[in-house]
Amino acid sequence: MEKIKYSVLMSVYYKENPDYLRDSINSILGQTIKPDEFIIVKDGKLTKGLDDVLYEFHDSQIIKVIALEVNKGLGEALNIGLENCRNELVARMDSDDLSVNNRCERQLESFKNNEKLSVIGTAVSEFIDDPNVRIAYKGVKITDEDIKEKMKFRNPFNHPSVMFKKSDVLKAGSYQHWFLNEDWYLWIRMMQNNSIFENIDEPLLKMRTTNDTYMRRGGWKYFVTQKRLFDYMLKNKIININEYTYNNSIRFITRLLIPNKIRKLLYLKMLRGKA
Repeated sequence: MEKIKYSVLMSVYYKENPDYLRDSINSILGQTIKPDEFIIVKDGKLTKGLDDVLYEFHDSQIIKVIALEVNKGLGEALNIGLENCRNELVARMDSDDLSVNNRCERQLESFKNNEKLSVIGTAVSEFIDDPNVRIAYKGVKITDEDIKEKMKFRNPFNHPSVMFKKSDVLKAGSYQHWFLNEDWYLWIRMMQNNSIFENIDEPLLKMRTTNDTYMRRGGWKYFVTQKRLFDYMLKNKIININEYTYNNSIRFITRLLIPNKIRKLLYLKMLRGKA
């Protein structure tokens, strides 16, 4: 496959683990088709350990670090980073996940094969300590039609796995603050702009998770932020009143009524599928 230039966009904040950050960066530098630019946004002051890891790569010709004086949150940090990406194709990456070495090559092939494509994500395998021990597999819908249908009920993309066209993201208003759902809100607005979506249903990204992950998915704040998202979709006629009621009922039960242990069980077995 001919060389296609692309950027990688990552945001880092002070709570991240330095070892995880190092491994994540190396998984990008080890891609079969390497990026010619890797934008890393320091979202506020970092710990010495994190800064030391970034310094390990200071001789890299492709890594560019953008330092923000104060923490602005994921959406704004990604916006600033995206503005600094010089390429049209941009791959997202989180600072604690691992990209399989041919992830970006596979996504570049998809853009080459479909000039109208705006976003392509992948399935992910989730792990806790050992990347080779999968605890869950998060599959994805692969066609534009199926992705847009799923968009009405759940986020159809695994955010750290996506590659997108910068111009199409900017056309939709780019990332905007929406607690824990900046990406879903972006995909919805891109759908309103008739963007074309695809997924590769192969785990080309290994997503790190912890037992705390399931606790964070509960609580009133999480319920309210998603209800507001469904309010937006109802107002813009993306979903009807029956779908709106269904979405909020399911979230009320899973976010507020069931204990964390049961939520974890649902998350692994019913919502994602056990490895």
